[in-house]
Amino acid sequence: MSEKKSYYVTTPIYYPSDNFHIGHCYTTVIADALARYKKLKGYDVYFLTGSDEHGQKLEDRANKAGVTPKEFIDPIIENAKDLWKSLDIEYDKFIRTTDDEHVACVQKIMQKLYDQGDIYKGAYEGWYCTPCESFWTESQLVDGKCPDCGREVKMTKEDAYFLKLSKYQPKLESYLKEHPELMQPVSRYNEMYNNFLKPGLKDLCVSRTSVKWGIPVTFDPNQTVYVWVDALSNYISALGYLSDDDSKFKKYWPADLHLVGKEIFRFHTIIWPIMLMALGLELPKKVYGHGWLTIGGGKISKSKGNYKDPRVFIKDYGVDTVRYFLLSEVPFGSDGNFSEELMVERRNADLCNVLGNLVNRTVSMANKYFGGTVTKNVNYTELDEEVVSFLNSMNDEVDAKMEQLDIPNSLKLIFSRVERLNKYIDETTPWTLAKSEETKGRLNDVLYTILDGIRMASLELQAYIPSTSKRIFEQLGLSDVSFDNYAFGSVDSYKVTEKPEILFARIDEEELKKKLEAEAEPAVEPVKHKDEIEFTDFDKVEMVVGQVTECSKHPDADKILVFNVDFGYEQRQILSGVAAYYKPEELVGKKVVAVMNLKPRKIRGLMSNGMLLSAVKEVDGKEKLELVSSDMPIGSIVC
Repeated sequence: MSEKKSYYVTTPIYYPSDNFHIGHCYTTVIADALARYKKLKGYDVYFLTGSDEHGQKLEDRANKAGVTPKEFIDPIIENAKDLWKSLDIEYDKFIRTTDDEHVACVQKIMQKLYDQGDIYKGAYEGWYCTPCESFWTESQLVDGKCPDCGREVKMTKEDAYFLKLSKYQPKLESYLKEHPELMQPVSRYNEMYNNFLKPGLKDLCVSRTSVKWGIPVTFDPNQTVYVWVDALSNYISALGYLSDDDSKFKKYWPADLHLVGKEIFRFHTIIWPIMLMALGLELPKKVYGHGWLTIGGGKISKSKGNYKDPRVFIKDYGVDTVRYFLLSEVPFGSDGNFSEELMVERRNADLCNVLGNLVNRTVSMANKYFGGTVTKNVNYTELDEEVVSFLNSMNDEVDAKMEQLDIPNSLKLIFSRVERLNKYIDETTPWTLAKSEETKGRLNDVLYTILDGIRMASLELQAYIPSTSKRIFEQLGLSDVSFDNYAFGSVDSYKVTEKPEILFARIDEEELKKKLEAEAEPAVEPVKHKDEIEFTDFDKVEMVVGQVTECSKHPDADKILVFNVDFGYEQRQILSGVAAYYKPEELVGKKVVAVMNLKPRKIRGLMSNGMLLSAVKEVDGKEKLELVSSDMPIGSIVC
């Protein structure tokens, strides 16, 4: 028997938080679904997650609480593990950066890099963001703030050790030309190249003297390892790299997939690959930087009043409702919007009406018409063959989407089969076939086709909603199910349960709406309006929907971006002062609303032929400007 092909998937190790929200769960649920899917397909899977437990901000929080950092962190880690258990997360290892094995590995890595001359001593002077644990140059700051989180940065000056990123930049760029798949999606690669590689990498500060809560540097006890070098090393320390037992490292490295949020993509695609190159190790096969889960387009936080512990959703709606929404609703790679109402809407429409209803009425009909026993269909009609062919194509199509990490569309493919089976019931009308003994044989074949189709769909769904799949198999009377016997007709007969269980009870959406309105915060203070104008004045304004085809920085004005906007019937250059809020590459493809009949004007040497509408909203207590977007076709007149 040949050895199973290995698959190593990781999430980033999480900063210990005692206020986990639904956004924290997103990455781990995705990784769990991928790991489960590969395992079901026969891979030898290793799924790693964990916690990042060093650094200045943790030290500060512990000091404020009057306890040691370890005492402060331990209960938080237990809370995280309990949440992952509540979400049906099946990881193979939960690593903590305070684990002795990890500490020893990081110290050996630092010593190795120092001994071979890739780490040298110097002095660091620059800007440091404590919440992000990130160093920034003056040119990388946005309005003097951290470009990632928008918060204050501090000028830091101290003796430190540096990793020679600049030495390895040519090698990294050469590698990326041959392996563009390392950075996914492509938009993230463009961001890394334009913002970091193209300007040239500066050597990275990899130790601190001012931070005591960290891993001591063996060759200089006054220093601790920079938290990101510490954190990134977990992907190999967890496998026993540089330990007495490195069998897992030899088996699973390089990682097949590092799944990370877009805010830490830079660390994983620039710093981490260079660390590995310096160590003489293979690079991961793929790093995927997904978007954020937001509420109303803004971050989730207690201060904004939109926070709920995910276990509240699990208690109210079930774990598979939460998993299904996270996996199906958000376009992978892009930001996605979470709302409790939308989650319930998807539960009612997909899980209750489509899947739950199919299972319930099919099991009920099998009991009513055949005492619960249905045998294999051997008399295929043309309709049966069409349905069976559609079912048999599901496996390859879902496989292809999972390889592309397109989880939402992999689920759509599965549910397209479930919907086809519901339609098949309407086409064959089993209740009519049951009226005559002459059509009882046809009725058996119809019910078998549906039951076997449910089995095939449930096999696929095990990775996404495992608890529901298990309950479906129990109702079908199946105890031994696997992809080894996937094809239609693999089961000779079904003996279904006598009393079908409702998989998903319908949630009253109107009642939910009332409940959420009662929980909502009081309305904000009314806005002070400008003086009234006549309709004839407003009617003079011509506003049209366009799409950004190009966007770049103004060569002589730091706050201004230069847009080329396509309105369908013409293209225009329009300048807008939104450079502090957007990177140019983020805006290409975005639909915007423009005032078309504003008199053209020259701004710092470039002509602007119109004005893009924008709005101010509050994000984390600060005002943020956003361009007004529209889903209408380009050329649509706004009136």
